[in-house]
Amino acid sequence: MNGQNRKDIYPGLEVEIILKKDQRSGARTRGIVQALLTSSAFHSRGIKVRLEDGQVGRVIEIIGEV
Repeated sequence: MNGQNRKDIYPGLEVEIILKKDQRSGARTRGIVQALLTSSAFHSRGIKVRLEDGQVGRVIEIIGEV
């Protein structure tokens, strides 16, 4: 499942994000959502989130519940 719809993402969910510094390479980072930073219901490049370890990026793929 992709991370473009805000309703599909919530704290505690395991996701893969792409960090700003990794946008060119496409390297993904896996983690647990701490907070949603995008306020709109949909974003074409993915909803921006903060992971529990403090990293911020856009959700590329939703892995599932922890």
